[in-house]
Amino acid sequence: MPSDQSGANGFSESSDLPKAAACPDGASYELRISAGSKARYWQDVWEYRELLFTLAGRDLSVRYKQTVLGVAWAVLQPLTAVALMTFVFGKLVGLKPDQGTSYAAMVMAGMLPWQLFANVLTSCGQSMVSNANLISKVYFPRVVVPLAALSVALVDFLVMAALFVPILLWQGASLGWGWLLLPLLTLLAALAALGPALLITALNVKYRDFRFLVPFMIQMGMYLSPVAYSSSLVRDKLGPAAAHLYALNPLVPVIDGFRWALGSGSPPPWSEVAVSCAVVAALLGVGLAYFRKVERQFADVV
Repeated sequence: MPSDQSGANGFSESSDLPKAAACPDGASYELRISAGSKARYWQDVWEYRELLFTLAGRDLSVRYKQTVLGVAWAVLQPLTAVALMTFVFGKLVGLKPDQGTSYAAMVMAGMLPWQLFANVLTSCGQSMVSNANLISKVYFPRVVVPLAALSVALVDFLVMAALFVPILLWQGASLGWGWLLLPLLTLLAALAALGPALLITALNVKYRDFRFLVPFMIQMGMYLSPVAYSSSLVRDKLGPAAAHLYALNPLVPVIDGFRWALGSGSPPPWSEVAVSCAVVAALLGVGLAYFRKVERQFADVV
């Protein structure tokens, strides 16, 4: 009795068992183990959620295994970057925050979503290659691997926020109703990173140049995003039209939103938020579509 041979992407990941096995009525049959149909792909992802949690837990334990500082490494790099930016741009260049808090608090509020974006891009981009042995041996929805890397990046973000938020409060951040929007802003930052990350991790399986390209992209992206400066500088110097073009970088309204929610900046214009959401949706759609298209080849190429 042949079963559906189409896999999760319309391909077959099947294993033929002996074809001449006997049925009670004496007829022969052929059994194929299939990866599932397109219609149930996300159902398969949900059914493999325990694998996702296992991979995320393993990555967390490996990341901080045999380290002296442990999870403190999750905040050491961004905290060092904040200190350097405060000295160079705040003290030497003389940049000022929009309102209320200190320049260091402004940079710290912007560093939170940026570091989440950078961590997702880095960890997801290498996730398929890092799990080559698993991918080449068993079937599971391949998107589970980058989603596990995303989960690890979110844990790092929570650790960093647990340290940064008390410092921000000490620096004058306010506890307004904007804090209620922080989970939505965090989700938007994670989705903004997930789309490009899916594209990069799929390309990295075949073209290993991306392991060198991604750190360069992150380094350039920090200066193209308003982490060390306020996006109001762009609006004041280049005008509203250029500001909307600048908002094509989906992290611009996210960073502005974090600063506003933490009492260290003005709220982002809703028109720029709409542009950012549209870009995030487009990047997520493109990344997921390409990942689904080529994931059938991962086991052969990786």
